[in-house]
Amino acid sequence: MTVDFGLSVPAGPPRGQIARWLSDLDTIVPRIEGHFRSLWMTDHFFWEDAPTYEAWTAITYLAARFPRFEIGPIVLGQGYRNPALLAKMGATLQALSGGRLIMAIGAGWKEDEFHAYGYPYPRPGVRVEQLEDTLEIVTRLWKEPGKVSYQGRHYHITDAYCEPKPDPMPPLLVGGGGDRTTLLAARFADMWNIPDANWAKYSDRLQVVRAHCESIGRDPASLRCTWFGRMAIGATEAEARTRGGRWTPEKAFVGTPAQIVDQMAPFIAAGVDYFMPEVLDIDRPEVLGMLLEEVLPAVRAL
Repeated sequence: MTVDFGLSVPAGPPRGQIARWLSDLDTIVPRIEGHFRSLWMTDHFFWEDAPTYEAWTAITYLAARFPRFEIGPIVLGQGYRNPALLAKMGATLQALSGGRLIMAIGAGWKEDEFHAYGYPYPRPGVRVEQLEDTLEIVTRLWKEPGKVSYQGRHYHITDAYCEPKPDPMPPLLVGGGGDRTTLLAARFADMWNIPDANWAKYSDRLQVVRAHCESIGRDPASLRCTWFGRMAIGATEAEARTRGGRWTPEKAFVGTPAQIVDQMAPFIAAGVDYFMPEVLDIDRPEVLGMLLEEVLPAVRAL
């Protein structure tokens, strides 16, 4: 089994240092070429008053600036963009990037963003129904020839075109761990993800999503299982925990390179083969060195 890595980039620049987001990427991304295959951006509007970039604009920039990498959002909140427009946005970026988009989407969860930006925030069951409509609309617009119509519970399209069709069609990743969301992943997705999960939580949800695959007659091995979260590496465990802060081993990979490899091992043994970490302090040479020279080779040797 080949294990792939994608780098989740920071949500925005440090306060008062707008140019640093770009300069750090220009330093780091060339160093990880050949080790990482993709760049990812979370889809949030704010974290209190911390500088935060809009995800689709950011990944479009990343696609143009770093043409050797695949790009994707991890993951889009479905309620933030009209589904048909999102399908068109995805088809356009897939064409202009030369086929490097991974379209990743979930039901959305950060309630304060919805309210602050004027979006309705319905109960979870409704948001999952909206996600189902979104997945139907996106996949139909990408696959069906000519005019496309669909009447869902919450969204609809009437005689809508999506030309040119994305070729190849971007892999579709569904993010989320709820029972109904994992069923949608089994029905629609090429990839599945759950964020910030330790092995106990992940393994429980992994069993659910694979059971859904079997219930609909899909080979569970055809759904690629991925992990997104934070990684805090230190020369010592104490250093790593200080670097991680609130990102503890209960929801992140935290420790020395050897400890992080041990934490990742059960995921890989269970067939998880794509990791998209946000590596804390990756701009520090010693952190990047431990990642590239110790963690990644050991993981790939498992």
